Amino acid sequence: MASREEQYRRLKGKQPLEILYQREKQQADRIYLRQMIDRQWREYSWGEVMDRSRRVATFLRRHCDAGDRIAIHAKNCADWFVADFAMMLAGMISVPLFPSQSRDSMAYVLAHSESKMIFVGGSDNNDHIRDAAKDLPKIAIHRCEIDCDYQIEKIIEENEPQAESPLYDPDQLFTLMYTSGTTGKPKGVMHVWSAVTFAVPNMVRGFGYNESDRFFSYLPLSHAAERILVELHSVYSGTPVHFPESLDTFLEDLQRTRPTMFFSVPRLWGKFKEGVDNKIPPPLQRVLLHIPGVNHWLRNKVQKNLGLDKARLLVTGASPISEDLQRWYHRMGMMLADGYGTTENFIYGCITHMGEKPVPGTVGRPFWDCEIKIAENGEILFKSDAIMRGYYLEPEKTTETLKDGYYHTGDRGFIDDDGLLHLTGRLSSSFKTSKGKFVQPSELEKKFGEETLLGQICVLGHGSDQPLMIANLSESGRALPRRKVTEKLRHLLDHVNDSLRPHERIKTLFITDEDWTPDNELVTPTLKIKRKAIEDRYAQWIEDSENKGPIVWESGDDAR
Repeated sequence: MASREEQYRRLKGKQPLEILYQREKQQADRIYLRQMIDRQWREYSWGEVMDRSRRVATFLRRHCDAGDRIAIHAKNCADWFVADFAMMLAGMISVPLFPSQSRDSMAYVLAHSESKMIFVGGSDNNDHIRDAAKDLPKIAIHRCEIDCDYQIEKIIEENEPQAESPLYDPDQLFTLMYTSGTTGKPKGVMHVWSAVTFAVPNMVRGFGYNESDRFFSYLPLSHAAERILVELHSVYSGTPVHFPESLDTFLEDLQRTRPTMFFSVPRLWGKFKEGVDNKIPPPLQRVLLHIPGVNHWLRNKVQKNLGLDKARLLVTGASPISEDLQRWYHRMGMMLADGYGTTENFIYGCITHMGEKPVPGTVGRPFWDCEIKIAENGEILFKSDAIMRGYYLEPEKTTETLKDGYYHTGDRGFIDDDGLLHLTGRLSSSFKTSKGKFVQPSELEKKFGEETLLGQICVLGHGSDQPLMIANLSESGRALPRRKVTEKLRHLLDHVNDSLRPHERIKTLFITDEDWTPDNELVTPTLKIKRKAIEDRYAQWIEDSENKGPIVWESGDDAR
């Protein structure tokens, strides 16, 4: 097996198409994609994937011109890869949409990008995509449930494979990836081919994955991290990718795959832990972990039940994870690492390097040839060849973000004596109380990250005398009597406040009845909280209820 450095030298500077052409010739019969259908794996070899992609590329070239933007709106599936590879082969620009994106957000992206056609697959809301893309020709792919102009299987049946095997100028536009829009309209991040050829071989160099590993793809491929860490990484490393059948079969499919790398977001890591806690209460876990032999049994049981007993890299990202939650995974023998990257820097930011132990509260070190520095105001700045070329059709926002060769993230942080980056929140999310003290809400939210009673949480308080917190309950929290939940949350609030400085202490915890979803536009499609939207939604309730005690319920008293 080649070393990571040898692997890097073979891949350095090569476009993904160049790698695909090699695998098409040399590994045509090797299994690349596995799609779970009717509880069986449908397997696609490298040769079949490329044949399907070439036939779809032929169709695209008959209906669109090189450089045209083509959107894709689908849950993760083998067809997503085929559609993306076909767009590359045809010389067209991919515009991924989130399956959970709101109707207005999708309509804006399709219009702003001037997309000429759209691939449509499984969706969280078929009405949204049907309305947003009503004027575009639509190609149905796996699990599409709306009427479309074309069917991918029919396209593959009726078209010959594209014979040409093009490569592109490094400065030519590769994709438009739209941000999730936490503070306004989504922005179209422009990445050129050279961003791929620089970043992905370096990531493979860092992680060392190959054909013997296994990926499991379930986070939206429209998310930069999933598309780069799974789709593009799999092309360069040759690692097979597995797709679950549905949300209902997710855990079973994960257990059957037993991936060697698994990437997810803090909310899922929290739900995994909540499931374990419901079966083995935390006090019992702590006892068992101190008994020699039994602790090894417990760790193996938890890892196998999650399907993660073969994973050598577990990564969390997209939003902050609490240190307590991350430490729980470490106690269970799963070295969960927090990574940091953005759509704008092609997620080529920071991670715990292979061979190093993740340090809770940090996001590790920069990748190779990635410069990071902290501005005077605490803002994190990046410089590398993976940085975007700008925001599509938005030169003013581009100028605000790209200055003197550095990408200004808008995130605040610091680098410790060991060279590890710590994130301390968004510059724009910090607020000042009426006492003139600044508060970093994300730092306070982390303090509640391991509490299994709570689901989503958001700290607010601009202009108030003390910070306030709004939250909803987890499934286990909703299963308990309200009086018991109130009692537990009062103890939690007292405990957390004792660890905070006086101006940071949470005055009131408001418990709302509703979940925050992309549909009600309180979170982005990547589940990042929209603070301003939440503040606006609950402003009147907060004003009317602020002095009713430390725990306030949206639907009445806590007597139930």
